[in-house]
Amino acid sequence: MNIALVGYGRMGHEIENVAHSRGHSIVLIVDKDNAADLDAVNLAKANVVIEFSQPDVAFENVIRCLKAGIPVVSGTTGWIDKIDEARAICLEKGTSFIHSTNFSIGVNILFRLNSELARLMAGVKEYKVSIEEIHHTKKLDAPSGTAITLAGGISAQNRNYDGWGFEREAGERMIPVRSVREGMVPGTHTISWDSEIDTISLKHEAKGRKGLALGAVVAAEFISNRKGVFTMEDVLRF
Repeated sequence: MNIALVGYGRMGHEIENVAHSRGHSIVLIVDKDNAADLDAVNLAKANVVIEFSQPDVAFENVIRCLKAGIPVVSGTTGWIDKIDEARAICLEKGTSFIHSTNFSIGVNILFRLNSELARLMAGVKEYKVSIEEIHHTKKLDAPSGTAITLAGGISAQNRNYDGWGFEREAGERMIPVRSVREGMVPGTHTISWDSEIDTISLKHEAKGRKGLALGAVVAAEFISNRKGVFTMEDVLRF
C-alpha cells in the first residue's frame, strides 16, 4: 500500500515507522513547510492518505484529498463541527473516509465499555459521573477529542445526562470534564462513577504514540479498497 502522510510531527514519524514495519511505502510527506505539495498530481501516487496535522488546517487538508478521490484516515481533533461536510464530500466523490478522535485499539475498546457502563448506570441515580483527561503540554485542544467522544457515549446511553461541560462550569445534567496538561504525558483518560459508598472507574493510560499509529495504519488498510464513510467500530468489527 502506498501512503501519503499529511502532518509530519511526532505522530507522523510514528505512523511512518509502523507503516514500514507492516510492509507499506510512504510516497508523499506533506507538512506545514511544503503544504503546496498536497495537490492532485502528488496525491495520485497514493492509495490512501493518513492525516494528523493541526486543527486549523485539518479540514482543508481532508477536503483537498477527498476531492482528489483519495481515501482519507484523519486523526486530527478540534474540527468536529465540520465533519459532516467532509463525509458528504467523501460520498459525492465516491471515495472513503474515516475520522476518529482516537485510533488506539485499546481506547476504542474503552469507548465500548464506557457506553455499556453508562447504560447500566441509567437506573442507578446514586452515582454521578465525571471524566478526567491528562495530556502533554503541547496538546492544543482541550478537552481532548477522546474525552468528548467518551462524554457523547455516556449521554447517548444515559438519560440523566445531556452533554458535557468543563469541571467548574458543568450544570446538573452535564458531565464534568477535567483537562490537565503536564509534562510529556501521551494520554490518560479516566471515567469515574462516584457515590457515597464507592467509586467505579474505567481508565486507559497510553504508554506512547505507537498504539495510535498502529490503529491509524490498520484503518488505512481497511478503507484503501472500500468506498463510503466508516468508523473504528467497522474496522474492529465490534
